[in-house]
Amino acid sequence: MNIILLGPPGAGKGTQARRLMDKRGMVQLSTGDMLREARSSGSAMGKRVAEVMDRGALVTDDIVIGLIEEKLAGGAPGGFIFDGFPRTLAQADALEGLTERMGQELSAVIEMQVDDEALIERVTGRFTCGNCGAVYHERTHPTAVEGVCDACGSGDLRKRADDNADSMRQRLMEYYKKTSPLLGYYHAKGLLRSIDGLAAMDVVERAIAELLDRA
Repeated sequence: MNIILLGPPGAGKGTQARRLMDKRGMVQLSTGDMLREARSSGSAMGKRVAEVMDRGALVTDDIVIGLIEEKLAGGAPGGFIFDGFPRTLAQADALEGLTERMGQELSAVIEMQVDDEALIERVTGRFTCGNCGAVYHERTHPTAVEGVCDACGSGDLRKRADDNADSMRQRLMEYYKKTSPLLGYYHAKGLLRSIDGLAAMDVVERAIAELLDRA
């Protein structure tokens, strides 16, 4: 089973991908993670990635598709989760061509729908542990002891520099401009499913599980 998680920054795609990995043995294919892994691998593709990134240039779609092809060839017991790719119609076409060549297919495209203002409130209050990666929120999920991570006891709690209202609105606008056409693209293919991305994490997890069980 191969799926795409669609949703703006902060919608919770990474959290739900990790839960699918734990529960279903799926493998998350995050563009950023793949690029970092390739760059440090020393492989031919990794050297190509490093050369592009060192020039300060954008990594081309064909490089990303090449990285995805390597991952798909390795297989995964529960299938793959595409997180952050595709972002454009051209990338969607390239991914479809790749999966067809490899005898694979997409089972579902899950859109995590959000209310923009509620999402901005969620993101601007978010902070993480720099040691273990645990995620908290100033209002809805603070640490038990102020300034101390519940999970590992570290005092290295931090907020992303761009987790502010102005930056978030710009990121949302960029997302809608580039990615919204994908909703029509996958709806036409009968693959698009939508859930409330701002529901509690366990509720979102159950909604995704129900969709996948019916896919």
